[in-house]
Amino acid sequence: MYQMVQGNVAASPVNPKLKQTKEMRPLVGASVLGTLLVLAAVVAWSYYTASLRKADLLKTELLDLNRDGFVIWNRPGGKIVFRMDFRSGALDLDSCSKDGKILSCTQSDAGKLNFFIQTVKPKETVMCYRVRWEEFSEREVEHAMSYKEAHWYGGAETSTQHWPILISGLQPPKPFLTSDIYSNRDAFGGILERYWLSSSATAIKINDSVPFHLGWNATEETLYFQARYQNTPYKPAPGQEPFPELSYRVCVGSDVTSIHKYMVRRYFNKPTKVPSENIFKYPIWSTWAIYKSGIDREKLLRYAENIKKNNFNCSHLELDNRYTTYYGDFEFDPVKFPNATEMFQKLRDDGFHVSLWTHPFINYNSSNFGVGIERGLFVREPTGQLPAMVRWWNGIGAILDFTNPAARDWYLSNLKDLKSKYGVASFKFDAGETSYLPEQFSTFTPLPDPSYFTRRYTEMAMPFYERAELRVGYQSQNISCLFRIIDRDSVWGFELGLKSLIPTVLTISILGYQFILPDMIGGNVYPNRTDGSGELPDRELYIRWLELSAFMPSMQFSIPPWHYDKEVIEIAQRFTALHETLVAPLVLELAGEVLDTGDPIIRPLWWIAPNDENAHIVDSQFLIGDTLMVAPVLEPGKQERDIYLPKGRWRSYKGEHFDKTPQLLTDYPIDLDEIAYFTWVS
Repeated sequence: MYQMVQGNVAASPVNPKLKQTKEMRPLVGASVLGTLLVLAAVVAWSYYTASLRKADLLKTELLDLNRDGFVIWNRPGGKIVFRMDFRSGALDLDSCSKDGKILSCTQSDAGKLNFFIQTVKPKETVMCYRVRWEEFSEREVEHAMSYKEAHWYGGAETSTQHWPILISGLQPPKPFLTSDIYSNRDAFGGILERYWLSSSATAIKINDSVPFHLGWNATEETLYFQARYQNTPYKPAPGQEPFPELSYRVCVGSDVTSIHKYMVRRYFNKPTKVPSENIFKYPIWSTWAIYKSGIDREKLLRYAENIKKNNFNCSHLELDNRYTTYYGDFEFDPVKFPNATEMFQKLRDDGFHVSLWTHPFINYNSSNFGVGIERGLFVREPTGQLPAMVRWWNGIGAILDFTNPAARDWYLSNLKDLKSKYGVASFKFDAGETSYLPEQFSTFTPLPDPSYFTRRYTEMAMPFYERAELRVGYQSQNISCLFRIIDRDSVWGFELGLKSLIPTVLTISILGYQFILPDMIGGNVYPNRTDGSGELPDRELYIRWLELSAFMPSMQFSIPPWHYDKEVIEIAQRFTALHETLVAPLVLELAGEVLDTGDPIIRPLWWIAPNDENAHIVDSQFLIGDTLMVAPVLEPGKQERDIYLPKGRWRSYKGEHFDKTPQLLTDYPIDLDEIAYFTWVS
C-alpha cells in the first residue's frame, strides 16, 4: 500500500490529504474559469438582448433612430431615401421609450426636451413620420437634411431658378419669409411654401408653428432646417415662452408623382373657383413695360387702338403704375387722365375689360396718409403708438395693416368704389412681400410668422378673383386668381431671364399655385438688364419668349409685336390663335380638376414617368396635363435642340410619330417661328 523509491535515501511517507489538494487544484481552476465564462456569456447575452431591445425600440416601421439623427428606408432591405442629422444636440437614448407608434425621448446632451416620432400609415403605399423636437430653453433647434443621391423640388420662387433645385455656396439659416427677389436677389421669393419633394419619392413639410429658418451647405449637400426666436422676425404666440420647436412631417411613397399627389390632397389649400375663361383664352395687355410710370390717357387710348388695329383680341387691358397723383390715392390724376369716366366708357365700347394696378402702400404725401393715421389703419412701430414708415420702389410711406378688419374694409371699399365708378373689371395686386415690412413692427393681430401678412394681403383679391392678379402667395392656394411670377429681365439666362420661366412655373406649380401668369412677353426692358437695343428686347429673344408664353396658362403682352416688324406681328397672331384653340381648352379642362385635386396644370416630365431618371432632370420641357409636351428653344442663335421623349407614343406638331420610347431626339430642327410640341397618342 505504500510506494517505495529505490536509492540510498530512505523514502518518506506521503500525506494523502496534501496529495489530494495538489491534484484538485487544476480542477478548481477549471471550475472557476468555467463559472466566469458562463457569467461572461450571461452578461454578453444580456447586453446582446438589451441591445436588440434597444435597436427594436429605436426602429419604427422603416425609420431607424440614433442619437445623432435618423434615416428612412424605402422598404425592408432596400435603400436609404431620407437622412436627417441633429445639429443642435444629440439624444440621450437611455431616455427614449416606445408606446405603440410613438417613439419619444426626454433628454438630450444639453438637457430636457420633448422629442417624438409618430408613425402614420394613411394608405397602403404611403408611410409618414411626424417629427417634433421641442426645447425647454431659448436655444435654437437645428436639423440637417441630406439631399445627396436624389433630386429635390419645391420650397420657393428664387431669382436664379433651376429645376431640380441647384444649391451653391454656404448659407447660414435665415428666416424663410416672402421677399421681393427683384430688388434682393439672394432672398426667398414672393411665392413660397415649407414643402420639398424628392425624386426618391420622399416629401417633407415643415409645420406652420415653427419659427422656420432655412440654410444650406453645397459642399456637404445639406439643407439646414432651424427653429429659433432670438434675433429673428418670428415671435412666440401671446403667452407662450420663446422656446423653439422644430416639427415636420416626412412621407415616403412608391414614386415621386404619387407621393406629391398625396401631400397636395392632404396638406395644401385648393382654389374654390376658376377665374374667367377669357384670361386663359386671350392675352392680357399691360401698360407697364412699354410706358412704365409715364402712362397717361393719350398713351393708353393709343395702345388700345393699336391692339385693335393689328387684329389682336382686346379682352383685357391692364392700366399699371401710375394713374393717381400720389401713391396711396384712389382717384385718377386729373392732369394725366382727364375725363376718366369717358375714357373707361370708350374702352368698354371697344371691348376691353380694364383692370387697375394697386398696392398696400400709402405714401406720406397722399391725403389718405392722414386718414390712415386717424383710423389706425397702418402697420405700426413696436410700441404701437406710431405708424412704421417703410421705403418701397416708389417712395416712402406707411403700409396698410391687413390683420386689422378696419384696414381691410377701408381698402376694399376704395377698390369697390373704383370698380363701381369707372366700371373697372379687376385689379393687379402688386407687392405684398414681408420684406416691405419694417424690421421691427406691430400689427393689430399679432403675427407669429410675418409671412401671414402676405396671406392676409392675398385675401384682398378674393372679391375680384375672375380677373385679379397677385405676385405673392403663402398658404394662398385657395385664392382663385392669377399668380404672376416676379418681374423678368429681358435676358436669356436663368437669373430672371427666359431660361428661368419653366423652372419657376414648375416650382410654384408643385407648391400648389396652378393659375399662373408667366409675366410679360420679352421681359420688362429695365435699364442695364436687357439683351437688345435697350428700348426693345432682342428680337429673337422676344419671339422665343412669345412662343413659350403661348403654351402657358395665360399670356401677357406689354412690349407689343408691332414695335418690331410685320413678321413678328404675324408670328404673334399665329401663336395667340394657337393658344386660344389648342392650349386654352386643355388648360380650362385641367383648371376644373384643380379644384378637386390640386394637381398641376403645368407638369414636369416625371409626372408621367416617375421612375425615369432622365425625366427627373429635364428643365427645359414641360407637360400641359398628361397629353401635351412642349420643348421650346431657349438659346440664342439656335434653330435646333435636343428633346427627350418619355415612354409612350408621341406625335409631333409636324405629324411625325415616335413609338420607340423613351428616346432622345438630338438636334431636332425648330425654325425661329416654331416651337416643338408633341401630343400623346393613346
